[in-house]
Amino acid sequence: MSAPAVNLNPSIHESWKHLLINEFGAPYFKDLKKFLTEEKSKYTVYPPGKSIFAAFNLTHFDKVKVVIIGQDPYHGPGQANGLSFSVSPGINPPPSLKNIFKELNTDLGLPIPYTGNLEPWAKQGVLLLNATLTVRANTPGSHQKKGWEQFTDAVIKAISDNKKGIVFLLWGSFAQSKAALIDENKHFILKAAHPSPLARGAFFGCKHFSKANRILETEGRQPIDWRIE
Repeated sequence: MSAPAVNLNPSIHESWKHLLINEFGAPYFKDLKKFLTEEKSKYTVYPPGKSIFAAFNLTHFDKVKVVIIGQDPYHGPGQANGLSFSVSPGINPPPSLKNIFKELNTDLGLPIPYTGNLEPWAKQGVLLLNATLTVRANTPGSHQKKGWEQFTDAVIKAISDNKKGIVFLLWGSFAQSKAALIDENKHFILKAAHPSPLARGAFFGCKHFSKANRILETEGRQPIDWRIE
């Protein structure tokens, strides 16, 4: 018995859907859906289908203030929730997220949270965007170069073209490669090392949270409350 087809586009918020309508009809996106249907017939895929577009459903296009770009969803059971660097409630924060919280603590003096669920950020206008939106269980990078990057590049380009004064936080070389998609005359780009422990602490001291808020305030916009309850 064949696996049911993967139905992607109806689950994305309307504020994004009209901007990305051409992507959903593009040949690469149809190929991506076929690939995911086949993957799900053989393997466990994260995040769950209802969470693939969580970043877009929690952060509507007109609300975007800050963009944080990740690479892949987490590939362990129960971790991925559709937001870059974030994990589902009840899941221990992975090492990169722990380092993000440490920087948050030294930058703004905020307590290190017990949960790694970053939905409070997303609801305030922080688009937590992974370049690849799905992954095979326990197999990092398994859904790279299948079409997701073309889609999320189009997302970044749509933000750059249709908005002004967005703060892009680009952590690590992969995220920084996306700077080519962003009009620096209209937007703000802050770069730092990746928060992974593999960066040997180079992320610490970037103060991106306070810097982003100062930019937003200068632009006459409400700063982000970076606290995670």
